[in-house]
Amino acid sequence: MSDLVTLPEIERAAERIAGVAVRTPLVPFPRDPAPAAAGEPVLLVKPESLQPIGAFKLRGAYSAISSLPAAERERGVVTHSSGNHAQAVAYAARAIGIRAVLVMPHTTPGVKVDACIALGAEVVYVEPTSRARSETAAKLAEAHGFTMIPPYDDARIIAGQGTAGLEIVQDRPDVDVVLVPISGGGLIAGIAAAVKALRPQAHVIGVEPEFAADARDSMAAGRPVAWTAEDTGRTIADALRVQQVGDLPFAHMRAHVDGVVTVAEHEIRGAMRRLAREARLIAEPGGAVATAAYLYHRDELPDGRVHVSVLSGGNVDPDLFQDVLRGPRTEAAETRG
Repeated sequence: MSDLVTLPEIERAAERIAGVAVRTPLVPFPRDPAPAAAGEPVLLVKPESLQPIGAFKLRGAYSAISSLPAAERERGVVTHSSGNHAQAVAYAARAIGIRAVLVMPHTTPGVKVDACIALGAEVVYVEPTSRARSETAAKLAEAHGFTMIPPYDDARIIAGQGTAGLEIVQDRPDVDVVLVPISGGGLIAGIAAAVKALRPQAHVIGVEPEFAADARDSMAAGRPVAWTAEDTGRTIADALRVQQVGDLPFAHMRAHVDGVVTVAEHEIRGAMRRLAREARLIAEPGGAVATAAYLYHRDELPDGRVHVSVLSGGNVDPDLFQDVLRGPRTEAAETRG
């Protein structure tokens, strides 16, 4: 327990990112002009898609990089990511004025790669496996003296992501259930640490695709369980294709997370459509899973009135987004797609 991120660390991270990361609001879903009746369930969406890079990852990346000693900053930073963390590191490095090298799978959506390049970062492509990403980034760090900025398995990153949880409880001290997407686990680790410190009775539930349910299996097994890249590659949610949660995030999950719910591919698409049409919020597939859990699996969630779903990112490929909006498609077609 002593290695877990604490509330004071999250509060210090909040001070570092102030004025850089957006303090995102809680948006009622759907946007009904009539207030909910007493006792009626309420869903509020926290749209991290409104961050300058379109995803929550800026919180952790800027907090970590801005805390580096000057000598380490000057040598530059390196990371590995499927997209959003890479863009966050590129944005933070440009804001601070240092070099950034990004190791990315060649399957990363072009919209994310283009954004990284536009921010002045250097991109190195690798095969879409966690091992290829991490090993290549480690070799670059050793060869060039770069400082590694891990995407999730790092206390500084977890503290930065936890600032989203801090804001949730500050804005809704009565929150009962917080729904959070799981990829490598940094976001849910930080949010859970903040929420449980400030409102212990609230439930924190992780959400992931059925096609990338390694966190569910890990929680059941009591240890991190890996899925293959071929298995996780089946989900439309490219941001959630990490094959195994990190060790430090998993320790936080065991301490603070109350359960994991999985959602189907057609449910992810349905949540993307409804977020766009009813809340005017753009969600990439991985960003829509928490809302999908509320819409399609409410009977699996803990009892409570005030629910918050974290919309973790909105960096969706335009062609894919148009295809989703043209729905609904059949359940069988969406499962294949």
